[in-house]
Amino acid sequence: MKSSRSRSRSKGNRNRSNNQGGNVVNRVFDSSGPEGKVRGTPQQIIEKYNQLARDAQLSNDRVAAENFQQHAEHYTRLLSEAQREIDQRREEQERQNRERQAERDRERAERQEREAAQAAEEHPIAPAPVQEGDSGLVETPESQPKPKRTPRRKPRPKPAPAAEAETSSDGGGDDAPKAAE
Repeated sequence: MKSSRSRSRSKGNRNRSNNQGGNVVNRVFDSSGPEGKVRGTPQQIIEKYNQLARDAQLSNDRVAAENFQQHAEHYTRLLSEAQREIDQRREEQERQNRERQAERDRERAERQEREAAQAAEEHPIAPAPVQEGDSGLVETPESQPKPKRTPRRKPRPKPAPAAEAETSSDGGGDDAPKAAE
């Protein structure tokens, strides 16, 4: 017995199902194939029909193998179209995000320019006159040459007391011991 609701195959009905592009990848389908219903996501249905096609080829049933391959091809096209729509949406969102970011960057630069101009009006600073040969760079302690250090020398020996100095000058000659060297 037929149900009172007959399902129409009009274009309007097909268009409604095609608008679900992004949902197709994870959506569960009931496929009525030659061997009965196959249920699953498009990827699972493709794998099932490919397996049925291999089994039909092994049993030398070329007609059934071709039929299963056509069913698998249908879901492959359905899946690739959904993936293409997802990629297009993603590219459009990325383009919009780049445009929004560029606009925010322009607004930020304009705001900074306005703030800098306003600060310059409030606190004018006369630029220092540039001298000839002046690069405009500020000298830092690291850029100045370090002063040369003089090496340390040993302290000179203290002069001998007066009594010892007399004995050595009395003709003691070079053989006389010298005071602390």
